[in-house]
Amino acid sequence: MRALFLLLLFANLAFYAWWRYGAPADAADPAPLSRQIQPEKLKVVAPVDLPPPSGPKKPASITTSCLEWGSFTLADTARAEQALEPLALGARLAQRRTEEVAGWWVFLPPQGSRQGALKKAAELKDLGIEEYFIVQEDSEHRWALSLGVFRSEDAAQARLAALRERGVRSARVGIRETVVPKVWLQVKSIDAPLQARLKEIARQIEGSEVRDCQP
Repeated sequence: MRALFLLLLFANLAFYAWWRYGAPADAADPAPLSRQIQPEKLKVVAPVDLPPPSGPKKPASITTSCLEWGSFTLADTARAEQALEPLALGARLAQRRTEEVAGWWVFLPPQGSRQGALKKAAELKDLGIEEYFIVQEDSEHRWALSLGVFRSEDAAQARLAALRERGVRSARVGIRETVVPKVWLQVKSIDAPLQARLKEIARQIEGSEVRDCQP
């Protein structure tokens, strides 16, 4: 009996010595709370409060410094500015005035007299066409009606095609070199969506174009 008691005591001492000094690192810690660093600052975080996982950032919207739309005669500028009103551009909208040599024009031939020109102008208004002027200078084109002057033949032909779709049958394209005051409407701080809308609006006026701002 005494031998059994000593054997059990020895076995307990051996187990305690192994557990205290020889147990592996992942063995249970006898005093876990005492070994924590600032346990009072620990808190449970709900899944909904966790920050979103990091991932690739969305690219920032590309911004173009300035685009301009034109060019317009002084008479057509008001119409173009009115077309831009839905964009609410405010201080971002400006004008750049210049003089251009127009080599082509779309016109109705001379009507023979001022009364004839006024009658033809009334017909244009009935078709909803407001962009014209009566040539009154003493030349071979006196009492003709100009329907637009353009730097290129392609732009003039595009204007002619649009007029014919609206019922103007007697208009034609011709060469007419003259210096014309023009206006470019400049829009600053343009991002991709605004650029798309500006180009869509520009299609409403035949022969106009959108391009990077010129000095």
